[in-house]
Amino acid sequence: MDMKLEVVVIPVADVDRAKSFYSGLGWRLDADVAGDDGFRVVQLTPPGSPCSVIFGDGVSSAAPGSAEGLHLVVSDIEAARAELAGNDVAVSEIFHDAGGVFHHAGTKARLPGPDPERTSYGSFVSFTDPDGNGWTVQEITKRLPGR
Repeated sequence: MDMKLEVVVIPVADVDRAKSFYSGLGWRLDADVAGDDGFRVVQLTPPGSPCSVIFGDGVSSAAPGSAEGLHLVVSDIEAARAELAGNDVAVSEIFHDAGGVFHHAGTKARLPGPDPERTSYGSFVSFTDPDGNGWTVQEITKRLPGR
């Protein structure tokens, strides 16, 4: 049976601020629905992604800004960084990991610049949303077999 990741919940403190931030990245607004007792859910989808993010009031009990390790993938890390910076996002410089396989948590083992051999899966940038939820953007130019 196929199982596809559909939605990731992001804990935020200010729903309208988060909506503005993610909309400002060019993400498609799919829903903004208010319910009873102050419940509200906002859903946005990154361009080209089958998976969306949701946040809102009464959607998550996690502390705002506590999500980390959220990943986006792109085919051109330099263009992605430029686009994020052009949207006034405080995005890191391009980096690769000293181990060459995947990035370590936080900023441990980060080396400046893209992967020297520009291997697929090897170059990254990172940024946070206004609440501090942590995103990593990874360059994938050729998928591993079976992906």
